[in-house]
Amino acid sequence: MRKPARYILIILCYWFFVASSFALVREWSDPPGRAMADQAFRAASGDTVVTAANEPPADEHFLVRYARSMVNRFHKSPLFVTILYVVILYSIVTLITLLIIILLNRKRMSKEAEQREYLKEEYQQRIMNYLFDESSRDRSVAELQEIASSRYDRQILIDQMIDLSINLKGQIKNLVRDLYLILGLKQDSLNKAYSRKWHENVKGFRELAYMNIKEANDRILDRLNSGNEILRMEAQIALVRLSDDNPYHFLDYMERPLSKWEQITLHELLIQHNLKVPEFRQWFKSENLSVVIFALEMVAWFKQTEAGEGVIKLLQHEDEEVRYTAIRVCGELDLKYGLPVLKNIYPGETYRNKLEILRTFAKIPNASYLDFLKSVLDTEEDVQLQIQATKAMENTDEPGISMLIKLMKSKSEYKNYQIIIRHVLDGRIY
Repeated sequence: MRKPARYILIILCYWFFVASSFALVREWSDPPGRAMADQAFRAASGDTVVTAANEPPADEHFLVRYARSMVNRFHKSPLFVTILYVVILYSIVTLITLLIIILLNRKRMSKEAEQREYLKEEYQQRIMNYLFDESSRDRSVAELQEIASSRYDRQILIDQMIDLSINLKGQIKNLVRDLYLILGLKQDSLNKAYSRKWHENVKGFRELAYMNIKEANDRILDRLNSGNEILRMEAQIALVRLSDDNPYHFLDYMERPLSKWEQITLHELLIQHNLKVPEFRQWFKSENLSVVIFALEMVAWFKQTEAGEGVIKLLQHEDEEVRYTAIRVCGELDLKYGLPVLKNIYPGETYRNKLEILRTFAKIPNASYLDFLKSVLDTEEDVQLQIQATKAMENTDEPGISMLIKLMKSKSEYKNYQIIIRHVLDGRIY
């Protein structure tokens, strides 16, 4: 018996029992007086009265006999007791039914897993014969076409081709793609890509990306702003793989924020697949702030110093997070011409951004800004800001260290930062 028929039979038996249980409750819930009246009416009519001593008909259904015995057993009990009894039986049968279904399903899954592993090895060997044995290539194609008549087998073939294509390059990889097209598996992937089910979309996008099929790019672009994070990420990954010139062109269409995980994944794809690195400054004017931040991060990672002017302009951006990232990128790219702007925006910045500005001054030491850093020591009361300003002064080497020593030894006026200077100079807080 096949799995659907087996489960249907179990469910029918289960609900048949539930129906008989409710019939029992209904029968028990009838008032005793009504049963006595029915008996008296039958006696008056001359009919034979069935008493407790009468034996039930031999051909009576066992469920009827079961219900009758239950009623006789609890005829003196309140209705509540009978209901509890039915609920207990109902729960027991429910648990047994679920257990049977779980065990059957587990056995089925185990058999399918074993069969799938066997087929994977078998099909992989046939694909390898097609790739590396030119003399039997036509025969291998015929065998694989026969295999590809089943949807289940076609999916295993696609999975095996993807696994092989990951580790193959050049002409061999092109042969895998050719086989994929010959067997008509492309249509399977396109059907998944255009399916209404998101998990089917994920499979379709992945298969099309590995096989370099671009016919569904519009559909993939449409899913870039999906509310489903997994689907959105798979669409991004697919578009990166399917791009020839600019792997990140999809950023122009991004409306939803790029999460940190998505940014890391996109960066790893660029490194692993040795893709062409675009000019990330082209996204500095994006309306999607997460895209702007991602572009700044990539400019810093790939040391795109030619984007320096754009980074400096972003120091005036209205969003605090964008300004914070731009400040940090200034330090990582060693943009000396950004120091005057950082000095000017310092007073109006948030505490977090002030700290990052001082760290940037420490990364780009410049003695001409010692007076500014000293003013931070004099005016700021926060210890962390004073520590960062002291480190920035120390990093200018001799001019800054001389000024710090002079401030530390000054006896005209004692200030709390003199303790900070003393510790910074002897390295205890590093």
